Parts: sequence; structure tokens; C-alpha cells
Amino acid sequence: MAELPLPKKAKTKSKNKTNHKDNTRRRTSIVWSFFELLPTKDEEKPICKCKKCGKEYIAVGAYGTGNLKHHLDVCPRKDTRDVGQLILGQNAMSVSSPKFDPAKLRELLCAAITMHELPFQFVEYVGIRAIFSYLCVDVPNISRNTAKNDLVKMYKREKERMKSVLTSAPGRVCLTSDLWTSIATDGYMCVTAHFIDANWVLQKRVLNFCHMPPPHNGVSLFEKVYKLLSMWGIENRIFCVMLDNASSNDVSIDMLRTQLINKKPLVCNGEFFHLRCCAHILNLVVQDGLKEIDVAVQKIRESIKYVRGSQGRKKSFYEFVKQMDLDGKKGLRQDVPTRWSSTFLVLQSALYYRCAFQHLELTDYNFKHYPTIDEWKNAEKIKKFLVVFYDATLVFSGTKYPTANLYFPQVFIVYFTLKKESDSEDEYMRKMADQMLVKFEKYWIEFSVVLAIVVVLDPRYKLPFIDWCYQKLYGYASSLQYLKVREKLFALFGEYVSNVSTPSTSSGMAGQATQEIEEQYANEGSLSMMQEFDSFYSMSVGRQAQKTQLELYLDEPRVDRNAKLDILAFWKGNEFRYLEFAAMAHDILSIPISTVASESTFSVGGRVIDQFRSALKLDVVEALVCTRDWLYANIELAQSQLEELIEDIMNMNINKDEHKEDTSSMEPSMDPVP
Repeated sequence: MAELPLPKKAKTKSKNKTNHKDNTRRRTSIVWSFFELLPTKDEEKPICKCKKCGKEYIAVGAYGTGNLKHHLDVCPRKDTRDVGQLILGQNAMSVSSPKFDPAKLRELLCAAITMHELPFQFVEYVGIRAIFSYLCVDVPNISRNTAKNDLVKMYKREKERMKSVLTSAPGRVCLTSDLWTSIATDGYMCVTAHFIDANWVLQKRVLNFCHMPPPHNGVSLFEKVYKLLSMWGIENRIFCVMLDNASSNDVSIDMLRTQLINKKPLVCNGEFFHLRCCAHILNLVVQDGLKEIDVAVQKIRESIKYVRGSQGRKKSFYEFVKQMDLDGKKGLRQDVPTRWSSTFLVLQSALYYRCAFQHLELTDYNFKHYPTIDEWKNAEKIKKFLVVFYDATLVFSGTKYPTANLYFPQVFIVYFTLKKESDSEDEYMRKMADQMLVKFEKYWIEFSVVLAIVVVLDPRYKLPFIDWCYQKLYGYASSLQYLKVREKLFALFGEYVSNVSTPSTSSGMAGQATQEIEEQYANEGSLSMMQEFDSFYSMSVGRQAQKTQLELYLDEPRVDRNAKLDILAFWKGNEFRYLEFAAMAHDILSIPISTVASESTFSVGGRVIDQFRSALKLDVVEALVCTRDWLYANIELAQSQLEELIEDIMNMNINKDEHKEDTSSMEPSMDPVP
């Protein structure tokens, strides 16, 4: 009987072994960085305590560490630096990733350098490497040369993908091209492709941002562009090329047209192949008209300089603005002599603050540049005249790259305004309009036809709008211009009819019926007479009754002009209804109306090749600019649209009474908006 307690001793011994095993086994969970084990007796369960708040938990191995991890989330004394250690315990880079992938890290770094225009030395920054080491002890160090090589590999991979995108595009491709000189005096050529994809979405892609050594004459430009087009495999699919007004571009485009026609005919034998930048044309036209600035504009410029020249005068002017209950957020603008659009903005802001200038003139005896009543009237006339050009420039230079159907209505308004002001009784306005009209008509005659055809594809306008515009511009002589556009429209449509296959209209039932009718005539002469009648009918009546898809489209009623219509969505919905005409719309609507796409790429190039990175190799520069456009162009466009929306919301005057009560605490800036 004395040996009965022995099993208990054996059980106790087994417990001790288990506790000893739990205490000596290596604890690998990250939570043990935040908890410490407390000393316990042999028969007691192990206890751990939070190092931050001191709360105790049972630490038996069979229980797991789930309760400890839950405490880390709700610990009242948790430090934010602890989150990094917790992520480190969850396989470093991602909670869901099974393990750390060095190749994925290099790809993300390369993408970050491309997206945010970072220097390659970014990967060697001590602080960046410290972050990586904090997240993962085994992260490899990457040199700038490695990052550069990774970028070139990414560029080559995306270039092949871009080739497949161009190949899959159903229609032709339009191009814009321009030249740029970097801070290191290296010449670059930017070639941008514009096309509509299979989903009827207008695409803009930078194909090349390559080095262009001198000379920059017409022959050299032609050889460079043709080489690039051949490399992309789109030399037989070009619809048009839009360039600025340099004389070398005229030579290169003539040589390129000849070369492409020899290989494969262009649309309408290259008649619509060369277009000029509409934004450049407007800029040249307005600059010619503003060479001799009116005295009123000069006085307004001096008045703004006087107000902005002293903090005291600026404060007094703001007090007058507040007394007149005007919106001071608009601000006074100072113009740049080389930019006519800034002159319009100066007049717009000055006319808005006219009453404030009047009060300043009454109280400040040193203010000697206040315009007279007649000069204010002249400034108002000039502003109303320039607003037409300003609105058109905004449309042509939009960040959303508008479709070409927006061109003709804007240019028509500009042309009509010029002709109207050329008959004005005001000598200054008439002289300015005459100077601008001469240069405008030079470009209008060359390019009005093709871009008038584009507006016919807009169901809100069609041919009646063209007819009405020419009547307003030319009066009774408008029929010749209208017939010219109509003739070119049907000729262009005819080329697409011959290239697009249409389903056959014949049927087996019709053939069977013809056979039965022929059996009714035993006399071959009677049958021959009936067949002659069939031929006569098909030639005289049948052809008149059968209409083309273009004629059917034109006969349909117009859509309301004020309707908010997405023209690409309209043609996507009618693609199979007008098969041939939709194929024509696919190419015509992709015509760019300005070279803004190429010029905006130069802004990116200016940030890539800055004073600190002017020694970048030429191929690396092209890889940076092109890869950034291919990967993140849509993201930037969405971001710009979001910023515009935010700006519109911030500019909304939701509560005028609240604004009046708190005007003193919201003193507006009188500096010009950049």
C-alpha cells in the first residue's frame, strides 16, 4: 500500500518534462518580441507578460499565440514602430505573400523610379536601404547600374507589348511629331501615335523619344521618321501626320508621302496626309494681330504693376475689393509678352476689378495710369474679341486630347468673328482683325475640308451644319465650298466601301423563284425580252432606290445639338449598323487637332534630364520616357481629371452668407495664378 503514490510521482515527472520542453524550445513567433515569460513553479502553467502594459496571459504551447497577437492590436501602450516588426513577422513585404521575392522588389523599384521620375541613385540612398533592411533582413542591396539595366529590360518587354497593341488596332494610325532640345543641348524627336482601339477608346502612345542629331533638315527628318515607322511595322497603316509650321517639316512630309504611296496607296492618294497643329495656327494668328497693343492695354498693364509694386497699395486695393463685394480670389494677373493668352487673362481680371481701380484712383494721387472711360470700353472690346480664340485654344490644348469633331465648330466661330470685326467701325479692331484674317485664311483653305468632313460624323451636326457655316461665311457663294466638302466626303467613303467586305444579299429562295419564272416561257424570245426588262429596271429604278450607308446616316434626323454625346460611344453602338461608314469613322475620329501630346512629353523629358541628370545615356532617356507613358499614361489622365474635379468643388460658392461673415479671416492672394 505504501507504493500507491508512485503513479502520481511518475505523472508529476512527466509534467515537469513537458514544462521543461515548453520552456526550452525556441519560440519563433514575432509576438515574443513584445512579451516576456514570468518565472513559475514546476507544477504551474507558464505565464507571459506584455512588455508595454504588463497584462499577463497563459503561455502553454498547446494554446498557441492567437490571444497574444490579438492583444498587440488592442494594447493601449502600443507604439507605431511595433507595426513594422509585426509586418516583418508576416514575411516582410506582404501579409499574403508566402515568401520574400527579390526579383519582385527590383521590379517594384524600377516601376517607382519610372512613375515618380526618381534618380537611379535612389536605390543606394542610406535611408531607403535602412527601410528595406528593417522590413527584411535578407533584402539584397541594389546598385544604380542594376536598376538601370532592369529599366532597359522593362522597356524592351513593354515595347513588344506595345507592338502587339498597334497590330491589334482595327484602323489606321495618326501621328504627331516634334523636336526638342534638352538642357545638355541634345536634340530629341518625339513621335506619338493616335488611334482608336477595338473598344472605341481613343489611345495616345509615345512611340519614340529618340536622339535626333543635326542637321534637322527635311531629308534627315524624313529618314528618321520612316526608319521609326518601319521598326514599329505601321508604315502601311498611316492615315495622317500632324506637324508644326516649320519649313523643314514640309519637305520631310512630302518625301514621306511619296515613299508611302510607292509602297501602298494612302487614303485618297495622300490628300489628307499632312495636317498642321491647330493650336500653333491660332497662336500665330493672334500674335500677328497683337503686335500693336492699344493704349488701353498698356495702361491696364501699368495699373496692375502699380498695385502689385507695394504691399501697402496691395492692401488698400484689397480693402476696395472687399467694399465692392467682389471676389478677391480671382486675383490680379500680370501677362507675359510672348503669350497672348496671358494678355486676355490680364484684361479679364482688370475689367472685373474696374470699380476697385476707380476707388484707388480717387484716394491715391500717385496713381497716374488709370484708363479713361473710352479706354475701358476699348479694353472690353479687345477682351470679347480674344475670348473666342482663348476658348478655342483651351479645346485644342485639352489634357484629355479631344476628338477631331470639335475642331470645325470652334474654328468656324473664330473665322466668323474675324470677318465680322474686319468690317467694324472701330479702326483699331478693324486693323487688328485684317492682319489676323490674312494669315488665318492661308491655313483655312488648306485644311478646312478634311476637318469639316470629321464634323459630319457627329450626329449633332452632319452636313446641314457645314452648309449653314459656309452660308454664314461666304453668303451666296457658299454652295461651291459645300459641294467640295460633300464631294470629298463621298470620295473618301468610296475607298472604305471597296476595302470593307459586306454580306451578300442574295438568297436561295430568290434563285428558286427565278428558275420557276423562266420555266413559264417556252419561247426564248419572250424570255429574252423579260430579261431585258429586268436589266432596265435594275439600272433605272433599283440603283436609285438602293442607298449607301453614308446616305442612310445623313437621311436620319440629327441628334439634339445640346445633348451630351460621347461620339465614340455612339459609333461603337452603331458599328455593325454602318459597317463601312464605321470603319471610316474609326480612322477619321483619331485625327489629332494639335501637337500637345508631343509637347507634353517634352515636359516629362525636361524633368527626366534636369541639371542633376544631364549625363544620362540617350537610350536610357528613351526607356524612361516611353515606359512611363506606356504604363502610367491612363493613371495620370485619371489623376488630372480627379484634380480638376477637386478644383471645381473647391471653387464652388456653397454658402455666400458664410463667406461674407468670414471675409476678414480669408484674405485672398492677389498674386497671379500660375
